[in-house]
Amino acid sequence: MPEVLDRRLNAYREDLAEERLRGIVEAKRFVEGTPAAVAVPVTPLRPRPEADCGTDTELLYGETLRILDVAGGWAWVKSDLDGYVGYVPQDLLKPAHSAATHIVSVPRTFVYRGADLRFPQVHALSMGSRVAVVGETETRGTRYFLLEGGLAIVADHCIQAGNPLTDDYVAVASRFIETPYLWGGRSGFGIDCSGLVQLAMQMTGRNAPRDSDMQARDLGRVIEREGLTRGDLVFWKGHVAIMEDEKTLIHANGHTMTVAREGLEDAIRRIGWLYAQPTGYRRP
Repeated sequence: MPEVLDRRLNAYREDLAEERLRGIVEAKRFVEGTPAAVAVPVTPLRPRPEADCGTDTELLYGETLRILDVAGGWAWVKSDLDGYVGYVPQDLLKPAHSAATHIVSVPRTFVYRGADLRFPQVHALSMGSRVAVVGETETRGTRYFLLEGGLAIVADHCIQAGNPLTDDYVAVASRFIETPYLWGGRSGFGIDCSGLVQLAMQMTGRNAPRDSDMQARDLGRVIEREGLTRGDLVFWKGHVAIMEDEKTLIHANGHTMTVAREGLEDAIRRIGWLYAQPTGYRRP
């Protein structure tokens, strides 16, 4: 029996598939896709083109993707960041004509209608969002980056694209403490356990798979529980946590409905009582 490809990372339907799957799957036609970018602060990526369908993951402002098909107002897309496949409303995307020059480096920030904190805010952006800077100015001692359309963002809230924020992804994750838990979320407005791992690592220049089962399979190497230290990952079925030190972990969880610190032993007892024991430990 042929191996079933993971639909989350492989774009294929009976009528259409991505070009790289030619010769691997059967489809009526194959396409490379049209480059595009996310035009809103954050949008869910859904497994089906239905507004009441659950969220698999999220795409952030300025992240690029390829549009494979458009029908009924929905775009079938594949993310350039992590290869995730799904559906988003077509009107939330824009042509990818301006390459991002900077990445938002704080959990949340505002985009203003001009270079002044007293001006109206257009929207808020999450860490990881990508913007194209076209100029720079200063108002009352605060430096602003100018964006297209006369918009502005605080310069100190951004880093240059391609430059890591830090080499310590645990420090990045800790900045999200008390951020609301959100199933499928990967932004400063709401985030899930594997989204926290992925976004924190992304800000240090490292790629990480999106979902906890992918991370448990592919991220780093297997270690024993006795050797856990800062930066190691603890996995349960459907959940992942980051070790802040030898005794404490950070995780986005449905118990507190936030990103929170918790003692490792406390977490193992609590989760084990309801569900099961950890399934593994890895060192990225």
